[in-house]
Amino acid sequence: MSFVNEIEWQEYIQQHPEAHILQTAQWGMLKSEFGWEPHYFKNETCAALILIKPIFLGYNIAYIPKGPIGRDWNSMWSEIDDFCRENRCVFLKVEPDQWEEEARTAIENLAGFKTSAHSIQPRQTIVVSLIGSEEDWLAGMKQKTRYNIRLAEKKDVEVVDDDQVDIFNELMHATGQRDEFGIHADAYYQRAYDLFSPQEMCALFTAYYDHLPLAGLMVFKRGKRAWYLYGASNEVERNRMPTYLLQWKAMQWAKEHGCEEYDLWGIPDAPLHDLEENFTKRSDGLWGVYRFKRGFGGELKRSAGAWDRVYNHPVYAAYLAYTHKRKLS
Repeated sequence: MSFVNEIEWQEYIQQHPEAHILQTAQWGMLKSEFGWEPHYFKNETCAALILIKPIFLGYNIAYIPKGPIGRDWNSMWSEIDDFCRENRCVFLKVEPDQWEEEARTAIENLAGFKTSAHSIQPRQTIVVSLIGSEEDWLAGMKQKTRYNIRLAEKKDVEVVDDDQVDIFNELMHATGQRDEFGIHADAYYQRAYDLFSPQEMCALFTAYYDHLPLAGLMVFKRGKRAWYLYGASNEVERNRMPTYLLQWKAMQWAKEHGCEEYDLWGIPDAPLHDLEENFTKRSDGLWGVYRFKRGFGGELKRSAGAWDRVYNHPVYAAYLAYTHKRKLS
């Protein structure tokens, strides 16, 4: 089979700066410590990081996050099918690194797959262009957001590029309790920072006022793209608007490192008119962050979505019923 080791994968992906951050060896290493097993497939025309995770009764699921890399994906499915069956995978989930309006290539390469309503990564996001000057960025923002960035500066909020993940974890716990959403273990954020920051693929920014931490942001970059994956804040001095200045500093960092776009990573999967009509009324799920993220301007983007290749239909049906029940509980 056309599988390579971690070092060979790193050498391969260095030649593909367009590949998504979730296809890197660092991402595979991170997930390997938190329930997933990474495998790296490569042939002459395409490649993919494949993650495997146990579910129940000795069965597994396989997952390609924001991949594959390359164009002729159909050349790989036969070998990957054999690999998945050997590993008792109920299904293979693929979330291509393509936007919905550009997804013809993905669809042509997903023969034998079915569209899935269950995405692992957020399907919809806002992408801010970093092309042009900082004044251009500001001009594309909502007036209130521009005001809040300047307000934070005037109110003596200091943003530091540091390595204090323990402080970020404290902020993340405060955020999870306030907004009632699940967070990763403390070790997850520490490991993510340790894996990506040595290659300048990640930075941790913390906002302080009078030496008190107010908010934190972990930003990732690869090639010409940057992603705001993790953010947190507490209730201290919120009137100083630290989260707005954090995003501004992260955008500046991304630009300095050659990025042309900044992905705010995750808003409700709803049409624009629904988002604009309901963002003041709803705070559940990703609705709570949409009000904040929309202020930075940018373009609403929807991914090609999730696609499943099913190997065991009865267990697949049971798995879908199980996951649906968990969402309702």
